[in-house]
Formats: sequence, C-alpha cells, structure tokens
Amino acid sequence: MRTFIAIELEEKIKEFLSKIQAELKKLDEDIKWVTPHNAHLTLKFLGEVEEQKIPKIIQLLKEIACAAKPFTIEIKDIGSFPNLKSPRVIWVGVEKGKEELTRLAHTVEDALVSLKFPKESRAFSTHFTLGRVKHIKDTQGFQKEVEQIQFPLLAQEVTSVTLFKSTLTPKGPIYEKLTETNLSGR
Repeated sequence: MRTFIAIELEEKIKEFLSKIQAELKKLDEDIKWVTPHNAHLTLKFLGEVEEQKIPKIIQLLKEIACAAKPFTIEIKDIGSFPNLKSPRVIWVGVEKGKEELTRLAHTVEDALVSLKFPKESRAFSTHFTLGRVKHIKDTQGFQKEVEQIQFPLLAQEVTSVTLFKSTLTPKGPIYEKLTETNLSGR
C-alpha cells in the first residue's frame, strides 16, 4: 500500500487555501490544483509499503510522538518552485514553527532508517503544494497575482502526526488515515 506520514491541517487553513486557489483559477492557467481537503504537511513519503511493516511504522511513530512536544505553526507565504518566473509547483509555506517542523521531519526520517526506508536526498521543505503547473501563458500576470495575495494570521497547534494510506484514482488521490499519534513530549 502507498503511504506517507504527515501533519493534518485545520479546516480554517484549508478554507483559506481554497480561497487562494479560487483567485488564481480566475487567471485560467493550466494548473492541476491539489484538492484543499487533501492539504497536509508531509513529513515523509514512504511509497509502497508491505502491510506487515505497518505495525512497526506505527510503533516508531508512537516512540517519536512520546518525545516530541506540541508546537505552533503559522502559514505565512506563497511561492513556487523553482521560482515565480518559471513556476512548476505553487506552494504555501510555514513561517513560525519551521524549526520544530524540520526537527520532527528529521526525527521521523532517522527513525525509519531502522526499517530500511532510504533517507531523502533533498532537504526537508516546510511547505505544502497548492498546485502543479502544466503551463503558464501569462507569467508576468501570474507572478503579479501571486505577489498580491495577503495572508491573515493563520496559526495551528501541531499536536499529532498521522500515517496515511494514499490510493491513486483518475480523479486524484484518496487519503485514508491509518493511525494518528498525539505528541506528548514526555
């Protein structure tokens, strides 16, 4: 089964992402948008995992969660990879809580090595994907629109990590929560 470990986002953040998408959709550019209710902060993509490994992953998450304290994140920024002049992925970033989020992702990454999951070659990025660009007709207009987006204070307390199963369908992925483990910081 295809799996990943992530932080779920609160409804108020998902609603704001939906508003951003609605504004950018008016530009009529060729972008495959991520469904806002699927928005999350991926800590580690595991890929295809044998079912017998799932209990071991869950046990590792419990151990990690026992050592990690809850923390606050603030959604603050929008941009694109590699940049706004030549966008491929449109993202929304985390400002406050970046260090804690990165530390948690590294802890997850390091712990999963014991289960033979390879370490990610790219550095962890505190963002979530809003959309994947297929083609932009008006790069300057798109860049101007993105730069005008204003963010209200959007903070969320991160209190748990979740192991998700991801089923790919022609209409997009379907995520199913396999387990959610509370951060307790004992």
